[in-house]
Amino acid sequence: MNFTLLDGGMGRELLRIGAPFQQPEWSALALIEAPHWVTQAHRNFLDAGADIITTNSYACVPFHLGEACFVQQGAELVALAARLAREAAEAYPNRLVAASLPPVAGSYRPDLFDTQQASAVWQMFIAQQQAYADVWLGETMSSSNEAALLLQLLANQTKPIWISFTLDDSALDTPTLRSGETLIETLEKLNLNQVEAVLFNCSIPEVMQSAVRRLKQWLENQSLKIKIGVYANGFSPQTNKGAANQGLSELRDLSADEYRTYAETWQQAGAEIIGGCCGITPQHIACLNQLRQ
Repeated sequence: MNFTLLDGGMGRELLRIGAPFQQPEWSALALIEAPHWVTQAHRNFLDAGADIITTNSYACVPFHLGEACFVQQGAELVALAARLAREAAEAYPNRLVAASLPPVAGSYRPDLFDTQQASAVWQMFIAQQQAYADVWLGETMSSSNEAALLLQLLANQTKPIWISFTLDDSALDTPTLRSGETLIETLEKLNLNQVEAVLFNCSIPEVMQSAVRRLKQWLENQSLKIKIGVYANGFSPQTNKGAANQGLSELRDLSADEYRTYAETWQQAGAEIIGGCCGITPQHIACLNQLRQ
């Protein structure tokens, strides 16, 4: 099997290895208090075989840092996250860095999306990560509005653009974003001509295969040559209610072998990029890497 291998979930990996970690700061706390742990987490995924690691900038937004900390340290923390990823990747041959462009108002909360706020935050993220990134990764997009704005802000970028959607965990047969928009409705609202890859992330493994199939069919019908990717989470099914920075979501018992079995179905359905999101460890990524050997 030939596919590009992403890393796994940075936040839970930091927690697993003993880095400073708490809500609401989540994965940003290690950047603030002990950045060497971020480097170690990147190395763990690189050692497992990841071709691409993602910057630990996901939680460097006002929603997690708080407005005061974001104003004072946000730009510095985003740049640090990008630099640490670049330095870690350069210690390994042919490894790349994806610059995380996360939802500004919190995961799974399309209802909190504000165009003006998101535009200002994302422009800062782009500026601070520009020198270190190989790929732009807009991840955990919950609505077409989020994705459309991000694509607009990236319109003049020359680096590859990947856009990744989080799906409703209860919509097993009809892939649906957490906004309630179906995948097809969402795709039809977007200009994907500048996009190199469309992915699905931070949703349970069970919803991914049908999403890949629908996306592949739609792309073929539109004569679009866009790569497809998946990086699922290890959570129990999530609702769209409640703030994503309150408490820790429950992890399910998802072994590396079980995750690899899911990944095989995604690859067979058309996925060319595969990795893991929250709760997916270096062990899971190493197991995926074995599929390529």
